[in-house]
Amino acid sequence: MDKNLFFRIVAFAKPYSRFWPRYMAFIIPGMIFGILNFILILPILEIIFEKKPLTYIDTSGFSLADAEYFKSLFYNFLYRINVSWGTNGTVAIVCLSVLIASFFANLFKYLAQRTLVSMRVYVLKNMRSTIFGKITGLHVAYFNEKRKGDLMSTLSNDIGEVQNSIVNSFQVIFKEPIMIAGNMAVLFYISYQLTIFSLIAAPLSAFLIGRLARKLKRDAGIAQMHQADIMSIIEETVSGMRIIKAFNAQKYVLGKFENANENYRKSSKQVANRQEMASPISEFLGVATVLAIVYFGGRLVLGGSLNMSASGFIVYIALYYNILIPIKDFTRSFASIQKGMASAQRVFEVVDYPVDILKNTKPLSISEFKDKIELCNVSFYYSEKSSEVLHNVQLTIPKGKTCALVGHSGAGKSTIADLIPRFYDVTGGEIKLDGVNIKDYQPKELISLMGIVSQESILFNDTVFNNIAFGWEKATEENVRKAAEIANAHEFIVKLEDGYNTFIGDRGNRLSGGQRQRLAIARAVLRNPPILILDEATSALDTESERLVQDALYNLMKNRTSIVIAHRLSTIRNADCIVVIQAGKIIEQGTHEELTDKQTAYFNLCKLQNFK
Repeated sequence: MDKNLFFRIVAFAKPYSRFWPRYMAFIIPGMIFGILNFILILPILEIIFEKKPLTYIDTSGFSLADAEYFKSLFYNFLYRINVSWGTNGTVAIVCLSVLIASFFANLFKYLAQRTLVSMRVYVLKNMRSTIFGKITGLHVAYFNEKRKGDLMSTLSNDIGEVQNSIVNSFQVIFKEPIMIAGNMAVLFYISYQLTIFSLIAAPLSAFLIGRLARKLKRDAGIAQMHQADIMSIIEETVSGMRIIKAFNAQKYVLGKFENANENYRKSSKQVANRQEMASPISEFLGVATVLAIVYFGGRLVLGGSLNMSASGFIVYIALYYNILIPIKDFTRSFASIQKGMASAQRVFEVVDYPVDILKNTKPLSISEFKDKIELCNVSFYYSEKSSEVLHNVQLTIPKGKTCALVGHSGAGKSTIADLIPRFYDVTGGEIKLDGVNIKDYQPKELISLMGIVSQESILFNDTVFNNIAFGWEKATEENVRKAAEIANAHEFIVKLEDGYNTFIGDRGNRLSGGQRQRLAIARAVLRNPPILILDEATSALDTESERLVQDALYNLMKNRTSIVIAHRLSTIRNADCIVVIQAGKIIEQGTHEELTDKQTAYFNLCKLQNFK
């Protein structure tokens, strides 16, 4: 078992003070009463089977630290009962004592289990919160590199496996060692010779279970990978159902899914088979040990070599066999934990993933944009193995001006738009806002100065109101309505069945493309940001929707600094500065008139769109 991973999971229960003192206060009395169940049966066996008379025992030579003292007190109690009520009364009292001990043993075990249940759900709550918090704090590049299906599998299947395999085993991991230790202590007290003999099988059992557990962890890791493949295929299929239908690709997608499903079936079957093997091996070795004790110990007792009565030997065997139950549970849980360790490893890969967008140790506060944005010799690549997307870009955007970025697909326009709010960090040069490197600002305050409207309007399965007010808890109905009016969205919103309280479906699929985009613009308007980043916000719209959205964008851009990535050049004719980017470099910039007069790159782009 990977101790580091296990203790990292247990660490989610901190502070431990709310669990461990209470747990120990319940489990130790439960163990004591459980052992008493077997010890109290000894007088019954002696009375019934050995016809051994009860006699008074002198306790003057004993001390409180001597276990024989308490045993003698109990036998003297039975002696008095026997004198007053006879043998039948004595047996009845002993049976009642066993019943009471059993009641308290199970009561304390139940209370201990309740404590572990509280700890278990607390661990899972903290684990989910930690992972989700980590995911929301990761940089955008992480989500471009990882499959969404893998991430969904980690959040659902892997955490579920950690719960089923590891967290649910807490009750065994923390209870059974105490129960085993307590019972072993009593067995050593009764007969250390037999107990030492019984431990001979322990190394063999540990060796077999250890080998099994290592293979189980490896197989479980493979099974979780196949399960993540299934989740990824499901997510891609649901998201791309229209394309699948349009190209009659159902057979291809189904074949891909069946292949992944078959791989998962094989690996999960192998994991289950190995997991189920642990308990029978443990039980077989335990029974073999008990039989060896019966044979070896029985010969010693019958031959008089072992100072133990036949009744005492029976109690010893019963007490030893009672240990096999927690050992069996412990072994099963150990195998289950090894299965869950593969999932835990995947979970902590997310938790430990390095955060590339780091906050300055002493970040500067910023609440307003005063002067200009500067890109100073900015270079960027997505990974060390990829080529540069931007190379020595020099650009200044004064406050209140509109700067349009144009160029062919892949030129680097959207990359510049992603670098300014620090979705990524530059790999060379620096970006300044009001003369200060944006890395020196508080990230949340920096992004709060910017409103972003992308080509794909990202909406959530919520009401119109909550989508517009997204991220602003104090937004009022009046604020949202005014933002919708500026975005030319109010008119269609009030015609919806529940107006601003209408649920718009997954990703806003109950609305048209133009309606979704106007809601995204309204969301940006509500924040009233001084800087706007518009990434091809109208390129996917029809002519009528484009006109409505473009009007909304003009309203939004008034008195603001705007960075516009334009697919249709007709939308940026009035920009204060048009920057033409090619292969990650700025090749020319100026106003529309200045660039068309040059009849170079921008002029050629205009000709391709029949626009001058």
